[in-house]
Amino acid sequence: MTAPQLVLASSSPRRRDLLARIGASPARIASPDIDETPLKGELPRAYALRLAQAKAAAIGRSADEIILAGDTTVALGRRILPPAETEDVQRKLLGLLSGRRHQCISAICVIDRAGQARTRIVETVVAFKRLSDAEIDGYIASGEGLGKAGGYAIQGRAEALIRFVSGSHSGVIGLPLFETRALLLSAGYPLG
Repeated sequence: MTAPQLVLASSSPRRRDLLARIGASPARIASPDIDETPLKGELPRAYALRLAQAKAAAIGRSADEIILAGDTTVALGRRILPPAETEDVQRKLLGLLSGRRHQCISAICVIDRAGQARTRIVETVVAFKRLSDAEIDGYIASGEGLGKAGGYAIQGRAEALIRFVSGSHSGVIGLPLFETRALLLSAGYPLG
């Protein structure tokens, strides 16, 4: 039996880069079109898992393909924080996260050749230092956190403003590599 082909259900260049770190190279990249609006009363863990599963299910799959999808949700307690679509939203998000711990919840879903879905959820605690207005303004001016969950990118300038991380650094970026590797191997995808 030939090795399965990997389909990445994400247009995120960060997820492609992370996969390369574990020797995985998608044969195909497909961007799922799903509604990412949280359901009324939905908690962050359930939300992240639902989105990862929905993204994987939204992509058509041939018999020799396995699908990998992920979602990274930033939460402050039970509150799901949105992506920073504008600088005003980003300023509010960074103000909320300033000096506080928050959770980055990374959910991954792999659908194997038989159509069986495997999932994992990884929670990472992240704490920003207390941010001054000048630091927030400077970070926003860099442009790197725009469009990102929680309004920041830990793999960039924001890392210098983070005083504490407990969990998966790659999960905060967008794909927890330890768990992703295990899921891909269990689905029959060959990795070294």
